[in-house]
Amino acid sequence: MIEVEVVGVRIELPGNQPLVLLKETKGERHVPIWIGPPEASAIALAQQGVVPPRPLTHDLMLDVIQALGRSLVSVTIVSVEDSVFYAQLQFDDGTSVSSRASDALALALRSHCRIWCAEQVLDDAGVLIEIQDEDAEVARPAGGREDDEPDQAASSAAPATAEQEQELRQFREFLNGVEPEDFEP
Repeated sequence: MIEVEVVGVRIELPGNQPLVLLKETKGERHVPIWIGPPEASAIALAQQGVVPPRPLTHDLMLDVIQALGRSLVSVTIVSVEDSVFYAQLQFDDGTSVSSRASDALALALRSHCRIWCAEQVLDDAGVLIEIQDEDAEVARPAGGREDDEPDQAASSAAPATAEQEQELRQFREFLNGVEPEDFEP
Protein backbone atom coordinates (compact mmCIF):
# COMPACT_ATOMS: atom_id res chain seq x y z
CA MET A 1 0.00 0.00 0.00
CA ILE A 2 1.15 3.51 -0.82
CA GLU A 3 0.09 6.58 1.13
CA VAL A 4 -1.71 9.24 -0.90
CA GLU A 5 -3.15 12.68 -0.23
CA VAL A 6 -6.11 14.55 -1.64
CA VAL A 7 -4.86 17.30 -3.93
CA GLY A 8 -8.30 18.73 -4.48
CA VAL A 9 -11.66 18.55 -6.18
CA ARG A 10 -12.10 19.91 -9.68
CA ILE A 11 -14.74 20.09 -12.38
CA GLU A 12 -13.95 18.44 -15.71
CA LEU A 13 -15.02 20.59 -18.62
CA PRO A 14 -17.02 20.59 -20.83
CA GLY A 15 -19.11 17.89 -19.10
CA ASN A 16 -19.04 19.57 -15.67
CA GLN A 17 -18.19 16.22 -14.09
CA PRO A 18 -16.45 16.54 -10.69
CA LEU A 19 -13.32 14.59 -9.91
CA VAL A 20 -11.04 14.25 -6.92
CA LEU A 21 -7.32 14.13 -7.57
CA LEU A 22 -5.06 12.01 -5.36
CA LYS A 23 -1.25 12.12 -5.32
CA GLU A 24 1.37 9.85 -3.81
CA THR A 25 2.85 11.50 -0.71
CA LYS A 26 6.33 10.22 -1.62
CA GLY A 27 6.04 10.06 -5.38
CA GLU A 28 4.77 11.76 -8.48
CA ARG A 29 1.83 9.61 -9.57
CA HIS A 30 -1.64 11.17 -9.53
CA VAL A 31 -4.97 9.33 -9.57
CA PRO A 32 -8.04 11.15 -10.89
CA ILE A 33 -11.34 9.70 -9.62
CA TRP A 34 -14.60 10.93 -11.13
CA ILE A 35 -17.21 11.41 -8.42
CA GLY A 36 -20.72 12.78 -7.92
CA PRO A 37 -21.50 16.42 -7.08
CA PRO A 38 -22.62 15.74 -3.46
CA GLU A 39 -19.39 13.87 -2.69
CA ALA A 40 -17.33 16.55 -4.45
CA SER A 41 -18.97 19.17 -2.26
CA ALA A 42 -18.40 17.09 0.88
CA ILE A 43 -14.70 16.62 0.05
CA ALA A 44 -14.18 20.29 -0.84
CA LEU A 45 -15.87 21.47 2.39
CA ALA A 46 -13.74 19.11 4.47
CA GLN A 47 -10.55 20.29 2.76
CA GLN A 48 -11.41 23.87 3.61
CA GLY A 49 -12.27 23.00 7.20
CA VAL A 50 -15.84 24.25 6.82
CA VAL A 51 -18.10 23.00 9.60
CA PRO A 52 -21.77 23.28 8.65
CA PRO A 53 -24.31 24.39 11.28
CA ARG A 54 -26.01 20.99 11.01
CA PRO A 55 -24.08 17.81 10.18
CA LEU A 56 -24.03 16.71 6.57
CA THR A 57 -24.15 13.00 5.73
CA HIS A 58 -20.42 12.36 6.20
CA ASP A 59 -20.33 14.43 9.40
CA LEU A 60 -23.28 12.41 10.71
CA MET A 61 -21.52 9.16 9.81
CA LEU A 62 -18.44 10.16 11.83
CA ASP A 63 -20.67 11.26 14.73
CA VAL A 64 -22.31 7.80 14.72
CA ILE A 65 -18.92 6.05 14.58
CA GLN A 66 -17.70 8.10 17.56
CA ALA A 67 -20.97 7.57 19.48
CA LEU A 68 -20.43 3.84 19.11
CA GLY A 69 -16.98 4.19 20.68
CA ARG A 70 -15.01 3.60 17.51
CA SER A 71 -12.70 5.67 15.35
CA LEU A 72 -11.71 5.55 11.70
CA VAL A 73 -7.96 4.89 11.48
CA SER A 74 -7.45 4.73 7.71
CA VAL A 75 -9.08 4.37 4.35
CA THR A 76 -7.67 2.41 1.44
CA ILE A 77 -8.45 2.62 -2.26
CA VAL A 78 -8.27 -1.12 -2.89
CA SER A 79 -9.21 -1.60 -6.54
CA VAL A 80 -10.47 -0.08 -9.75
CA GLU A 81 -12.69 -2.03 -12.14
CA ASP A 82 -14.18 -0.48 -15.29
CA SER A 83 -13.31 3.01 -13.97
CA VAL A 84 -15.13 2.33 -10.67
CA PHE A 85 -12.94 2.75 -7.58
CA TYR A 86 -13.50 0.61 -4.48
CA ALA A 87 -12.34 1.46 -0.98
CA GLN A 88 -12.19 0.02 2.54
CA LEU A 89 -12.74 1.85 5.82
CA GLN A 90 -10.46 0.55 8.59
CA PHE A 91 -11.59 1.04 12.20
CA ASP A 92 -9.61 0.97 15.45
CA ASP A 93 -10.99 -2.43 16.45
CA GLY A 94 -9.80 -4.07 13.21
CA THR A 95 -13.19 -3.97 11.51
CA SER A 96 -13.08 -3.23 7.80
CA VAL A 97 -16.07 -1.96 5.79
CA SER A 98 -16.40 -1.68 2.01
CA SER A 99 -17.05 1.83 0.71
CA ARG A 100 -17.22 3.94 -2.40
CA ALA A 101 -13.91 5.75 -2.84
CA SER A 102 -15.57 9.18 -2.74
CA ASP A 103 -17.31 8.49 0.58
CA ALA A 104 -14.14 7.01 2.05
CA LEU A 105 -12.17 10.13 1.08
CA ALA A 106 -14.82 12.47 2.52
CA LEU A 107 -14.70 10.53 5.81
CA ALA A 108 -10.88 10.42 5.83
CA LEU A 109 -10.60 14.18 5.46
CA ARG A 110 -13.06 14.74 8.31
CA SER A 111 -11.38 12.25 10.63
CA HIS A 112 -7.83 13.27 9.63
CA CYS A 113 -6.85 9.65 9.09
CA ARG A 114 -4.31 8.28 6.63
CA ILE A 115 -5.29 7.46 3.06
CA TRP A 116 -3.70 4.49 1.34
CA CYS A 117 -3.88 3.24 -2.23
CA ALA A 118 -3.12 -0.22 -3.54
CA GLU A 119 -0.05 -0.29 -5.77
CA GLN A 120 -2.09 -1.98 -8.51
CA VAL A 121 -4.57 0.94 -8.51
CA LEU A 122 -1.71 3.41 -8.93
CA ASP A 123 -0.26 1.24 -11.70
CA ASP A 124 -3.61 0.95 -13.49
CA ALA A 125 -5.13 4.41 -12.98
CA GLY A 126 -2.20 6.62 -12.03
CA VAL A 127 -0.67 9.20 -14.32
CA LEU A 128 2.60 11.08 -14.25
CA ILE A 129 2.68 14.70 -15.24
CA GLU A 130 6.13 15.75 -16.37
CA ILE A 131 6.94 19.41 -16.87
CA GLN A 132 9.25 19.84 -19.85
CA ASP A 133 9.14 23.64 -19.94
CA GLU A 134 6.69 26.39 -19.05
CA ASP A 135 4.37 25.73 -21.98
CA ALA A 136 4.51 21.96 -22.49
CA GLU A 137 3.76 18.99 -20.30
CA VAL A 138 3.67 15.29 -21.08
CA ALA A 139 1.36 12.88 -19.32
CA ARG A 140 2.05 9.20 -19.40
CA PRO A 141 0.60 6.19 -17.65
CA ALA A 142 2.16 5.76 -14.23
CA GLY A 143 3.40 2.28 -15.10
CA GLY A 144 5.15 3.58 -18.20
CA ARG A 145 8.91 3.74 -18.53
CA GLU A 146 10.97 6.07 -20.66
CA ASP A 147 11.93 3.21 -22.98
CA ASP A 148 8.32 2.04 -23.56
CA GLU A 149 7.03 1.99 -27.13
CA PRO A 150 4.67 4.84 -28.01
CA ASP A 151 0.99 4.03 -27.69
CA GLN A 152 -2.29 5.84 -28.23
CA ALA A 153 -2.55 7.19 -24.68
CA ALA A 154 0.82 8.91 -24.22
CA SER A 155 4.47 8.07 -24.05
CA SER A 156 7.51 9.72 -22.58
CA ALA A 157 9.70 8.06 -25.23
CA ALA A 158 8.23 10.21 -28.01
CA PRO A 159 7.36 13.90 -28.01
CA ALA A 160 3.78 14.65 -27.09
CA THR A 161 1.46 15.11 -30.02
CA ALA A 162 -0.38 18.38 -30.45
CA GLU A 163 -3.57 16.59 -29.40
CA GLN A 164 -1.93 15.26 -26.22
CA GLU A 165 -0.51 18.68 -25.39
CA GLN A 166 -3.91 20.32 -25.93
CA GLU A 167 -5.61 17.71 -23.74
CA LEU A 168 -3.04 18.18 -20.99
CA ARG A 169 -3.32 21.97 -21.23
CA GLN A 170 -7.12 21.70 -20.90
CA PHE A 171 -6.72 19.41 -17.88
CA ARG A 172 -4.32 21.87 -16.25
CA GLU A 173 -6.71 24.78 -16.90
CA PHE A 174 -9.54 22.73 -15.46
CA LEU A 175 -7.56 21.91 -12.32
CA ASN A 176 -6.51 25.52 -11.80
CA GLY A 177 -9.89 27.08 -12.48
CA VAL A 178 -12.22 25.37 -10.02
CA GLU A 179 -13.26 26.85 -6.71
CA PRO A 180 -15.26 25.26 -3.87
CA GLU A 181 -18.07 27.72 -4.60
CA ASP A 182 -18.59 25.90 -7.90
CA PHE A 183 -20.18 23.08 -5.88
CA GLU A 184 -22.73 25.21 -4.08
CA PRO A 185 -26.35 24.64 -5.16
